[in-house]
Amino acid sequence: MTYDPMLRRDTPLARVIRDKIATEGEIAVSAFIGECLWNKTHGYYATREVIGAAGDFVTAPEISQTFGELIGLWCAVVWQQTGQPNPVALMELGPGRGTLMADALRAITRVPGLTTAVHVDLVEASPSLRARQKQCLAGVAVPITWHDAIPTPATPSILIANEFLDVFGLDQNVKTSTGWHRRAVVCDANGNLQFAASTLAPPSADLDRRFPSAPEGAIFETASTREFARQLATHAMLHPFAGVIIDYGHVESSLGETLQAVRGHQFEHPLTSPGEADLTMHVDFADLAGELRTVGLAVDGPVTQAEFLGSLGMMERASKLMAANPAKALDVEQSIARLMAPNGMGTRFKVIGIRSPNLPTLPGF
Repeated sequence: MTYDPMLRRDTPLARVIRDKIATEGEIAVSAFIGECLWNKTHGYYATREVIGAAGDFVTAPEISQTFGELIGLWCAVVWQQTGQPNPVALMELGPGRGTLMADALRAITRVPGLTTAVHVDLVEASPSLRARQKQCLAGVAVPITWHDAIPTPATPSILIANEFLDVFGLDQNVKTSTGWHRRAVVCDANGNLQFAASTLAPPSADLDRRFPSAPEGAIFETASTREFARQLATHAMLHPFAGVIIDYGHVESSLGETLQAVRGHQFEHPLTSPGEADLTMHVDFADLAGELRTVGLAVDGPVTQAEFLGSLGMMERASKLMAANPAKALDVEQSIARLMAPNGMGTRFKVIGIRSPNLPTLPGF
């Protein structure tokens, strides 16, 4: 999206970032994203209702209860595949408003033995979202613990990460007339935030070899998922471990900019409203899978969200819901169509399974 400085909003965080650039110099794109999302005073997740009609975007669990219910049943099958360990941790990264977990637990209660075995770990850094999760999950029949970061595992565990990695630290590289450079955020002569080729940080390695015909102005994005992969590998080394990662992204590493901002359900340029718009990127599933395999995890997929949900019985579950609630049949049909749509969420979102190498292929793959 073209950046029009005349549309920029002089947000409190924009002033903080400009002052930081004035005193410390350019900042990396990843640092800019981190400030926009997680600054404790002015960051996006610290200051506002972000999900739903009153927020800026809607996630799959908010579209249909069937999504979370199927994920819950998926967890139940995985638990059975791993020998029905007791206790077992069900961990969700970035639980949003708690909707997915509430729906998943409703399905889990139908599985003999699992309700008494499971405890829930929710990893959430946003105080406002954590408060919404506690409201949503009040009164559930299983113990829940909140964490600021991925905890060290004490038991076998099953992981859910839905739209979590799209806010991971993203760095960008830009091809210029003098070669590849890391991209940074600077201020122009009028004090406006701008992207520019860095004069300090080196570009990611081997870009000339990987993309010898890249034109001037080409962008290549990298995400810092290595430490994330190592944390998950720790789980697999200590206890049986399996998980599912669902996000929008691509299955092959390629050139192109995917960094985007959404405010009020409308797209805008990432520099327009620092701290008041959601910043996300497409997940590079090829790179992610490579990092996960490098640390010793087995990877299943990726497959599209439509393929994954379809194999778990999405259409059959929707039919039962419509039969049980005829007055809401149209709403159910429309929400399922949105989740499964070709050239929409059904194919833009990808799914991978991760597991201890000694476990069988996970359901849905």
